Formats: sequence, structure tokens, C-alpha cells
Amino acid sequence: MKNCYRDLTIKEISEDCIGRTLRAAGWVENIRDHGGVSFIDLRDMYGVLQVVLRDTDLLSGIVKEQAISVEGLIRKRDEETYNPKIPTGTIELEAGSIDILGKVYRQLPFEIQTSKETREDIRLKYRYLDLRNSKVKDNIIFRSQVISFLREKMTKMGFLEIQTPILSASSPEGARDYIVPSRKYKGKFYALPQAPQQYKQLLMAAGFDKYFQIAPCFRDEDARADRSPGEFYQLDFEMSFATQEDVFRAGEEVLTAAFEKFAPAGYEVTGAPYPVISYRQAMLEFGTDKPDLRNPLRIIDLTEFFQSCTFKPFIGRTVRAIRVKEPMSKGFHEKLLSFATGLGMGGLGYLEVAEDFSYKGPIDKFIPEEKKPQLKELASLEAGDTIFFIADKEKKAAYYAGQIRKELGEKLDLCEKNAYRFCYVNDFPMFELDEETKQIGFTHNPFSMPQGGLKALQEQNPLEVLAYQYDIVCNGVELSSGAVRNHDIQVMEEAFRIAGYDRETLEKKFGALYQAFRFGAPPHAGMAPGVDRMIMLLRNEENIREVIAFPMSGSAQDLMNGAPGDVTEQQLREVHIKIR
Repeated sequence: MKNCYRDLTIKEISEDCIGRTLRAAGWVENIRDHGGVSFIDLRDMYGVLQVVLRDTDLLSGIVKEQAISVEGLIRKRDEETYNPKIPTGTIELEAGSIDILGKVYRQLPFEIQTSKETREDIRLKYRYLDLRNSKVKDNIIFRSQVISFLREKMTKMGFLEIQTPILSASSPEGARDYIVPSRKYKGKFYALPQAPQQYKQLLMAAGFDKYFQIAPCFRDEDARADRSPGEFYQLDFEMSFATQEDVFRAGEEVLTAAFEKFAPAGYEVTGAPYPVISYRQAMLEFGTDKPDLRNPLRIIDLTEFFQSCTFKPFIGRTVRAIRVKEPMSKGFHEKLLSFATGLGMGGLGYLEVAEDFSYKGPIDKFIPEEKKPQLKELASLEAGDTIFFIADKEKKAAYYAGQIRKELGEKLDLCEKNAYRFCYVNDFPMFELDEETKQIGFTHNPFSMPQGGLKALQEQNPLEVLAYQYDIVCNGVELSSGAVRNHDIQVMEEAFRIAGYDRETLEKKFGALYQAFRFGAPPHAGMAPGVDRMIMLLRNEENIREVIAFPMSGSAQDLMNGAPGDVTEQQLREVHIKIR
């Protein structure tokens, strides 16, 4: 049956259609009046087509962003009017009739073509209009293409796509749950999954070898530029009888393939195998567990060296240094110092290395002459270098050094362009000490296998136990966390005991997993690269909300539909809730 609104989409209309009478449909992107002859730029999802109106009466009642259907003759455009910016730039539709399909009843809140310049709250309130912007729309089309590729690639790699429940039980997995009250069971609640963690491990216990899904995850967290509040999607996968290295190879295969296929033209992508950096090394050399390998600068440790110098602010402190071989003006030093103090640093010491290897800088006088050759060797100093010093308690020194490294890389334009640089960060601490409560808790995933197994948990200081836990990082953005899972019930009990969970609580909070480990659970491991973050990187967007069709605002609100919103007293009574 013939479609009454259009014969072809705009991308299907080409020079092959010249001489044909066709009907096209879309939105009025623009109206131009050229003295007796008018033009409409007609836009659908696929492209833009110029419509010529020689009968100006046809324009009656037509305004921008109306949905219309136009019937007319496809003609060749005059050569001097070609538009090389669009695929249909050599043809036009001479309108014979126009039907208004969807009227515009009020003034648009913003111009569609420039919507990205509008305040974000207005864009999100009228997201359905914002999505008409070709750049915004293209992000969502691109997202669909990436997800389709990931799904196809994982299937070819032998992974089985399995959907896990959305309504599940609340469990302590590192973030706040979204909870859903039960109507049928008074005082009971479901929780939306922070991740399919337990279910995918149960699938391994059930005998499935390789699982994946494009999984929705729900966490009641604050927004960041690289994190959407409320919900996000990840490429979740798990493998039975697998080691850390097996997961590394699988992650490399799918991510390298995806980035090579979808990266902008001219971009380089790290090939397999990815560099593997320990957590300890990352914190030392980069000042962060999310190292950006495009930045060539590295941090070195000079703590021991400065303990025998006379510069009191460095004595008894962790001292980190960054060597830079770039000319820097006095103004640059002043701006860098201002940046450092803005971070909370007391100052930023530095030395400049002259051609004769003498030093110039505020702390030169505090370094004994006989120790200067040692500094040269430790820091690999050369003539023309500038070396910056950061001193504080170890955690702060690492953080400050990481921020100074990042600032130097950006302001001196040292970072590699047009590249996606991947690495793994592994050997994370299993446990950490809460500074406020002084209680030991899990650093990341409570389901990770400790290195050294049960013996390590029983004999080592918990804060020194490392986990088979790893992240994938790309350009300073954490794409994925993962781990070799703890599949041994004795190890599980001991790990949770250290973190303050008794056996009863363990059984209550993780009952299904706990019981499953009694029946021959296989060794298993996996990870879950974030789909939203992958697409954000591939599209060179600075904000993750640009690659999500209907994102929440930075304040975790759906400004379009008004969520979270009020519910009726009747709805509350049905789920046995009273608002206090």
C-alpha cells in the first residue's frame, strides 16, 4: 500500500529521480523569500532537500518546524545554485501542493539549528526539539550504530546475550540503590540493579561459559561530566574458567575493534596488548588511577633525596617532581603557581637547569652542592629543563602532582593529538581504611578475588592485600572496572568478615551467591566497559549527556517529564508508604 505522506525519504531522493513527481515529508527547517519565488529547506531524519515554491500562496500558514508533506517535480538545480554541503545539493523539489501534517501552535523555545548554544536546562526540558538538531540527532544515531556493532562483535566472540532482572534485591555494592516499594509485600522493597554483578556470577555458576549484555545500571549518584546520574549503560560481560589475562584479551579485542571502526578520521588507537600499569605505579607516575597516556610527562619520587637536604617544607613529606623540557616565561610560572594554590597547595617549588648545569630557582640554596649531581641523575635532568616539586602527605602529594602534570601537559600543548590511548590499571588494594570511622571496607568490588587467596586474608595486613581487580582507562577516562571474582565460599566469608560483615549478614545480603558457591562454582572473571563513556570519547563530547537521548540533568531530574515527581495518596497507600 502506498504511503500517503511520502514516496521516498530524503536520502533516497537523488539525481536519478529528476523528472519524477514525488511526495516528500519532513519538517520546515528554514523559509527563504527571493522576490516572487520562495524556498523551504525540508528536513527529515536522513537529510535536507530544497523545495521551490513558485506559487507563493502555497506558503500560507507555513512556519518553521511544522511537519509537512510536499508533492512536486524533482528538477535539476541551476549549476550556480548547487549546495555541495548536502547530498541533495544538485536537485530540488518544485512544489505543486503542500499539506500541513503537524502544526506549530506556539513560539519555539530556541532555534533548532543552534540549540547546542542554549542553556542546558532549557534543552533538556524540550529535549524532543533539541534532538531535531542534526548534531544532537547524529550522536544518537551514532550511539545506535556503536551498540549494534558491540552486540555483533561479542556474539562473534562466542558470548551469549542474556538479560538479567531489573527488579532485584538491595545489596551493598558501593553506591546508593534506587529502591522500589512492593504493593504485595508490605514493608518490602525491590532495588534497581547498580550492575548485573550477582546475576552474571550466578550465570557462571549455572554453567554458562561466556555472557554479555548491554546492561542498564542504576545508581543514586551525583552527576559529573563523564557520569550521568540515575542510569547508564555498560557492555557487561563475564567468562568462566578465565584468568585476568583472558579478560584483558577479550576487552582489547572488542574495544580496539570498536574504536578503530568508529574513531574520527585520522585518529590512532592503541593496539593489543594494552599497557598494564599497577595501581601503585599509576599513583606514582601519573598521580591518578586514570592515567592519560597522551601526556608524555611522568612524575618521579624524590622523597628520600630531600630528607637529607635543608629545605624544611620537604622534610618528613612525600616529595614528587615533574621534569619539563619547554621554555616557560615568568608569566607562565605565575599562572602555574596560582593554579597550584587554587588546588590547596602551599606553593610550587621549581628549578631551572642552565647550560652549565647550574640551577636557578627558589629552592636551589637548600640543596647542598655535593648532592646536585645525585639530583641530576635521579631526575634525568638535562640543560634547558625545568623541574617542579610537590610536597605533602602521600595521598595529597600524588593528587597535586597529578593535577600539575595535567595542567602542564595542557597549557604547554604537550599531549598527543588525535589518538585514543588505552591501558589497564591493575593490582588495586583489596581494602581501604575509612578515615572517619576507622573501619576497614572494600576499596572497590566486594566480589574480587584477593591475590594470595585465603592465606593472604588470614596472614597479611588487610591494607596490604591486593585484589585481582583492574580498570580499562582511555585518555584519562575510566571506561571499565572488572575483576577475577571470588568464587570460593571460605575466601568470601573471610573477606567480608574483614570488611565488618558477619556470616549471617553475608547470607542475608548475598544469599543466592553464597548458596551457589556451595555447589561447584567455577573460577570466573569479567568487566563492564561503559557504553555512554565510550561514545562520549568517540564523539569528542565533553559532557556525557550529549550522547544520551533523554538524559537527566546534572541535578538528577528529568526536566522534560518532571521526574522525580509527586504521586497520589492512593498510590502511597497501595505500597504501604506514609511520607513523614
